[in-house]
Parts: sequence; C-alpha cells; structure tokens
Amino acid sequence: MDLTSLLIFLAIGAVAGWLAGTIMKGGGFGLLGNIIVGVIGAFIGGWVFGLLGLSVNGLIGSLITAVAGAAILLFIVGLIKK
Repeated sequence: MDLTSLLIFLAIGAVAGWLAGTIMKGGGFGLLGNIIVGVIGAFIGGWVFGLLGLSVNGLIGSLITAVAGAAILLFIVGLIKK
C-alpha cells in the first residue's frame, strides 16, 4: 500500500466514523476515534455486504460500506453498554 492509498483509506475512515457517529449518537468521536470507528466499520460493512451479496465500487461505494459498518458497530456497542 503506497502513501496515497493509506491517506485515502484513513480519510474514508475518518469521514465514515464521523458520519456514523452523527447518525447514531449525534456527534463524532474526534479525529482518532472517527478513524478507528470508520476503519473497523469498513471491515464490518464489507463482511455484511458480502453476506448480503451486495457489491459497491469506487470511493463513494467504499464510504457507504464503511458508514454502514460503523453504524452497525456503534449500534452493537450501544447494546453492550446498556
């Protein structure tokens, strides 16, 4: 993975984490928290989309997958915290 790809990956993670945090709880988690939530969400979203037979391509598709996965992650964390 070259530097440009890594930066894009981290940027998508940060935006996805922020969007998921905004959707699920009304706010983000700070830059590092957003990146962590977004990156973990990207893996979860990819796995769930694969199970459902959904395929997305490109930058927007990656962002949608990461946001969906991050929202799932935050939902599960919310259930556990209760």
